[in-house]
Amino acid sequence: MPSSDHATKAAATLPATRSGYSSALTLMRIPFSAYLMPIYWFALSTVTGYDLWRAVAVFLVLHVLVYPASNGYNSYCDRDEGSIGGLERPPKVTRELFYLVILFDVLAVALAVWLSPLFGALVAAYLLVSKAYSNDSVRLKKYPLLSTAVVTVFQGAFTYAMVQVGLGFSVEEVLQTPNSWYAVVSTLFLCGSYPLTQVYQHEEDAHRGDKTLSLLLGIKGTFLFAAVSLLTGTTLLLSLYLLAGQIQNIVIFLLCTGPIVYFFLSWVLRVYKNRSEANYKNTMQMNKISSLCISLAFISIIVVHTFF
Repeated sequence: MPSSDHATKAAATLPATRSGYSSALTLMRIPFSAYLMPIYWFALSTVTGYDLWRAVAVFLVLHVLVYPASNGYNSYCDRDEGSIGGLERPPKVTRELFYLVILFDVLAVALAVWLSPLFGALVAAYLLVSKAYSNDSVRLKKYPLLSTAVVTVFQGAFTYAMVQVGLGFSVEEVLQTPNSWYAVVSTLFLCGSYPLTQVYQHEEDAHRGDKTLSLLLGIKGTFLFAAVSLLTGTTLLLSLYLLAGQIQNIVIFLLCTGPIVYFFLSWVLRVYKNRSEANYKNTMQMNKISSLCISLAFISIIVVHTFF
């Protein structure tokens, strides 16, 4: 029987295992990428004249490769033992996770460059920033205001613009008004949803030394901040629709997002009575309802513009 030192060295040279890759793939949380779909559909809903195959390719690059790579690297650095987005009981982190993250990074950038060199550069920038968020040397998530600004801009306005560049639009077209204002709406929506994803992790974040915005604001402050951000974003969006004479968009958006308002307000009331309601289950339910309802709103707008 080898000594413990020899066993450790032997283990380090063992080939990657199937179970290790299975756990790693679970930690990539590909289904969780669905919660980031609204910005993609929003970016599509405000433009016309793009090729369907490009839209599909951009979707696959972001939701099958980029977002899972970011999720996987975050898990690799954090090694969470408690619930994380999309996984109530995450498996142990293995070295295979790092290999998968690199593979997904390379594939994402390669496919993005194939679509457009600029799109490839934007995807690479997104991946680098997402790693700075969790990497121990940089660890943006230790700084509540900076991390919130970075996440909401990159997952909001930056991603909105990145999608349209991937569709084949020029930088000038992306930056023209009112399109640039729609990008601002994206960031405001992220400002509302991002702190809510942290509301159940105060204890674990504090233990790691990560002072998130939600931890800084407190539970009640988090809900107030989210409400103000979401209301501001919605007001700006509906104003832009009104100025463009797109009354049907206003009706569609309000009808589709009604369930979000109902769940959010009922959740706030429950949390104010019992703070334990700010838990993983309710957070994931809020994410699920808001993602599906907002995606449905923008998909419906695309369908109406395309066929009616």
